[in-house]
Amino acid sequence: MVEKVLIESGHAKVAKAYIIQRQRLDTVRRAKASLGIKDDMGLSLNALTVLKGRYLRKDNNGGIIETPKQMFERVARTMASVDKKYGKSAEEVKELEGKFYDMMVNFEFLPNSPTLMNAGTKLGQLSACFVLPIEDSVEGIYGTLGRAAITQKSGGGTGFSFSKIRPREDVVQSTGGIAAGPLFFMEAYDLALRGIRQGFRRYSTNMGVLRVDHPDILDFIMCKETEGKLATFNISVAVTDKFMKAVLDDKEYDLVNPRTSEVAKRLKARAVWNLIVTMAWKNGEPGILFIDRMNKKNPTSHVEEIEATNPCGEQPLGPYESCNLGSINLHKALRLRNGEKAEMDWERLRDIVHTGVHFLDNVIDANVWPIKESEEMAKANRRIGLGVMGFADMLIELGIPYDSEEAVKTAEKVMKFVHEEGLAASEKLGVERGSFPNFKGSLWDNKGYKHMRNATITTVAPTGTTSLVAGCSQSIEPLFAISYMRNVQSSLGRNLVETNPIFERVAIREGFYSDDLMERILKEGSIHGMEEMPKEIREVFVTMRDIIPEWHVRIQAAFQKHTDSSVSKTVNFPNHATPQDIERAYLLAYQLKCKGITVYRDGSRALQVLNNIPMEKADSQVLGGVND
Repeated sequence: MVEKVLIESGHAKVAKAYIIQRQRLDTVRRAKASLGIKDDMGLSLNALTVLKGRYLRKDNNGGIIETPKQMFERVARTMASVDKKYGKSAEEVKELEGKFYDMMVNFEFLPNSPTLMNAGTKLGQLSACFVLPIEDSVEGIYGTLGRAAITQKSGGGTGFSFSKIRPREDVVQSTGGIAAGPLFFMEAYDLALRGIRQGFRRYSTNMGVLRVDHPDILDFIMCKETEGKLATFNISVAVTDKFMKAVLDDKEYDLVNPRTSEVAKRLKARAVWNLIVTMAWKNGEPGILFIDRMNKKNPTSHVEEIEATNPCGEQPLGPYESCNLGSINLHKALRLRNGEKAEMDWERLRDIVHTGVHFLDNVIDANVWPIKESEEMAKANRRIGLGVMGFADMLIELGIPYDSEEAVKTAEKVMKFVHEEGLAASEKLGVERGSFPNFKGSLWDNKGYKHMRNATITTVAPTGTTSLVAGCSQSIEPLFAISYMRNVQSSLGRNLVETNPIFERVAIREGFYSDDLMERILKEGSIHGMEEMPKEIREVFVTMRDIIPEWHVRIQAAFQKHTDSSVSKTVNFPNHATPQDIERAYLLAYQLKCKGITVYRDGSRALQVLNNIPMEKADSQVLGGVND
């Protein structure tokens, strides 16, 4: 009867918090038991739900045959064993395995989903990102489709540029017929790949890209106007510097037939730009890739041209290239002291960065490649993508509002540190193991480096499910809401209600937590107008809906400044936003030297991954934020 003692001793507020926490923990324990998983790490219910649906090994009947700890042991063992190839002793390999394991079970770092799923298994495909080239012939188009099916079956997402395909109604000289155009083949890809379940755990994901100077660009911009069409594809327009200049100068620009390299016609750049903006306002697509900027910043531009990215847009890749990603949980790199303000533990962050680079480089050698062309390119450039998650959580602990100059400066400072230490780690590995084969003539060679193991080191990925497992905020995004529903019924079998664990902790500690308050927060998403809470709490626990788009773009640009590849970031808009608001964000992203931009206006699609809903409509067994 702890609560009785607390009440009698004059600690009623603490007693109330104790009762609430105990009741919630009892509810979570019962829900966990229903999952049929041994929780040997004290994880949240949502984390266990994701692990069961996507990561833990299963037998032939779909039964779970490993625990969360065993999953991390499997991954750590597989990654560390690569060091045997480089002459390390059994003792050194075992020590490295321990470092990899500790880093993951402490949620300081997690690799991309295919590595967690497949390391140490028969499938063995560990990379998330692939780009496959499409040539302008029947053999080229359908040959790539076959390679895409193999790649996606193994767990990888694929990006394609359809820009080399001749436009609709162009001539086909070999048959005397009329060309179908890139949109026809995009639809064929979508239909063919729709049934593939990646690694038997997630569905096909693609990126479709078309250059802004392709004659069929207007059809491409409009191709997803009807919701549900091209469902496996995200789409982005590859925008050139020449086009952007024509937009700013209000001039016409050339559309070029890729078959003949001749000008097919001219369009008003601003009219095309306005159509891109309008469609993005309507349903969030297309996104924009500043393709010339991607190529100018590509460290291996001497051997390849970048035409497309992976499905989320953060990883520009050349033909047949791939990349494996991993993310540092910035929240875990803080030094938290009772009664004192949190501070960054830079030495700990340095150690995580160096161990993470070592881990990701080992993934390249441990990988079981789905096609030989991808293996050849991966080992020629050895791209890795070390990024971050938990950025919003870190800001909250530091007492910094997301929409502030201090947040922008913090973003740049942290990513600069991660990038510089990542370079140092890759350079050290280059001395020990040799530089990537395409090093000669690369950006690093031209900058005077003598060794570099990896052509790219840093990428900021979206961390949609890995952040759920780690129990932290997603990537560099602000909090979507204090409490919300994640619509993952189709992929995990149940929707997940998530509540920010830091807010719960503060609310219980400060004595204003109640079920009524949490239901209200779930409906509204924001605490911005809830004046019963202290002002400093409302300012720090800022959510996506409280932030004007300019801050989203500025945070993205701050991270991009010190990222080799690109940055996955959604610039969120309220439902009442106008196309002009979208345009301002696009222009700001261009001015601040982002490599791309994706926007989303709340409620612009019927199916929305993150939602605020009344509590009674949520799955009563799905609770978030409480670790047991």
